[in-house]
Amino acid sequence: MILVTGASGQLGDALARRLAARGIPFMAVKRPEFDFEQPATIAAAFDAARPSLVINAAAYTAVDKAETDQEAARAGNHTGPLALAQLCAKADIPFIHVSTDYVFDGDKGAPYVETDPTGPTGVYGATKRDGEEAILATDAKAIILRTAWVYSAHGKNFARTMINAGRKMPVLRVVADQRGTPTAAADLADAILAIADKIEATGWQPAYRGIYHATGHGETSWHGFASAIFGEAAKQGYQPPQVQPIATADWPTPTRRPPDSRLDNTKLEAVFGVRLPDWRATLPGVVTDLLAPEG
Repeated sequence: MILVTGASGQLGDALARRLAARGIPFMAVKRPEFDFEQPATIAAAFDAARPSLVINAAAYTAVDKAETDQEAARAGNHTGPLALAQLCAKADIPFIHVSTDYVFDGDKGAPYVETDPTGPTGVYGATKRDGEEAILATDAKAIILRTAWVYSAHGKNFARTMINAGRKMPVLRVVADQRGTPTAAADLADAILAIADKIEATGWQPAYRGIYHATGHGETSWHGFASAIFGEAAKQGYQPPQVQPIATADWPTPTRRPPDSRLDNTKLEAVFGVRLPDWRATLPGVVTDLLAPEG
């Protein structure tokens, strides 16, 4: 039995769909029955599932709101995941936890590797970094996957925001001086399940424990990502808006975004043989789903 948290989010939804399609026993939980701000629900869900593997896709992801909602951010990204890791350690089962590129300041000027020093610039990134450190300080068989720019046809994300905004406004201004890699939730889910398959096939190996980077391949800016989204949508009859490039300074936010949060995925491929697709390969299918009539 696999326990998947954060079932209402992009990644949790993608994991549940894939596990169901493969006929693998799983239990997917979400708020309010599973809530990192309510510690009793963590243990209750764990006890109900009696899992052989836990995949934590739940998190506090409101980057700017975290600056003033620090207690909730801390629960969602640090103390809550720590409690889940401790339960996994006690049960002696693997724990796969999802983290973020926001643990870095984005000033390196090259793709980050797992051993690079962290330097979060806001509360969100700091709580995610603290969560990583706390999890690795336990005895849990922990695998931490840092990802970035996650998008899908489900939930709140940049791709959906762009499609919806483009229907209302003829001109959109999008930041062009922040670089990273879009990561389809479906591709990340496939990578996680490939890791789970490897653990099942080989048994747990001490070398598996630690932090890995897991993003799509390739790179772009937010402006480039938006342009690609509208390019795919236009092929399907969508009337795209004009997309104007702007600087970060022209779009101030409470939290400083990493200007270059590219992640090096070499370790993930070396240890698990897992390589996520180029982000441009998965984008057309997601755009198709975003444009599909609801219902």
